[in-house]
Amino acid sequence: MKVGIVFPQTEIGHEEAAIREFGQAAETMGFASIMAYDHVLGAGTRTRPDWRGAYSIDTSFHEVFSLFSYLAALTSSIELVTGVLVLPQRQTALVAKQASAIDILSRGRLRLGAGIGWNAVEYEALNEDFHNRARRMEEQIAVLRALWTEREVMFEGRWHHIDHAGLWPMPVQQPIPIWIGGTADAAIKRAARLADGFLPNGQLGPQHRQQIALLRKELTANGRDPDTFPIEARITLAGDDPGVWRAQADGWRALGATSLALNVMGCGCASVEDHLRLAQRGLTALTR
Repeated sequence: MKVGIVFPQTEIGHEEAAIREFGQAAETMGFASIMAYDHVLGAGTRTRPDWRGAYSIDTSFHEVFSLFSYLAALTSSIELVTGVLVLPQRQTALVAKQASAIDILSRGRLRLGAGIGWNAVEYEALNEDFHNRARRMEEQIAVLRALWTEREVMFEGRWHHIDHAGLWPMPVQQPIPIWIGGTADAAIKRAARLADGFLPNGQLGPQHRQQIALLRKELTANGRDPDTFPIEARITLAGDDPGVWRAQADGWRALGATSLALNVMGCGCASVEDHLRLAQRGLTALTR
């Protein structure tokens, strides 16, 4: 399996030098891809004492398209993966333009992982509807692919109207690969119908066997080959036990995963050097 690395969004800090060091080192170490999580805004918890979201106003997130524009100039071969971009909280044509620009600057190295997200506070601030986000995302995917492959687009949908307009310049990849991430049955079915790959969420557990079984069933129902449909899972390198990491990799391989992304966040790293040392240990454990 190919092995990538998760960019430590919440822990790397705000210094440009640390971001540059991590991105370039990941490529030099031989990681196939670098994945970045996405959030635009965090919710303040002072007025939300019952907040249970994974992130808050105090959690650091670098904007993924800006980050990848920067990393595209500093690297030459590592794939740039959004994992996942909260697509329905953004304007579709603008996403198409931004993604196209990064694909050009990186010479065809962008993979757009997309999902519907969970943070209603973020949606409200971005003036997008949280409640119909799944349905809108399906139409967004059709719009993105049209804009990436057609010189002049005419699109009439429920939420999008494009009257003979198009992008220029267009991306290197036509279209840019769109992978869908999520845990709900609806997300898995959406991936089977519409996506170029699937991004399961969380550490390997019993629920993933059911999710992958559903994915394979839905792929077959949609006339697609489950044996060639790519899946990229994640392994968090916590616990300081390479044997556990290898067991997780073997478990994902048995479920049909074609690639892995190693996550070094939440593992006690205090510096970019700590993150990179742990990443190297994980890569060595899984590829030796």
